[in-house]
Amino acid sequence: MTHEAADPRVDAAAELAGPAGPVALGIVRTPTGHAGVDAHLARLADADHLEADGHVEVYEDVHRGLREALTALDAPPVPGPYENRS
Repeated sequence: MTHEAADPRVDAAAELAGPAGPVALGIVRTPTGHAGVDAHLARLADADHLEADGHVEVYEDVHRGLREALTALDAPPVPGPYENRS
């Protein structure tokens, strides 16, 4: 049984090359029909081009925007200029 040692040149070349870099996950985002929500979800694609440590900023931004969109749904409607009659 022959046991070959790993070539140290191959290991050194892989170490110098470093990580391959960001790779898009290719997740399909289905439109919701709500323009504001769809815009926030589309922002998630920005994370595809960032290193992992840059994802947090994008995720927090999207989360904040989606939270604001949901909060707006709970807000009472603002009366129009002619709806304030007594």
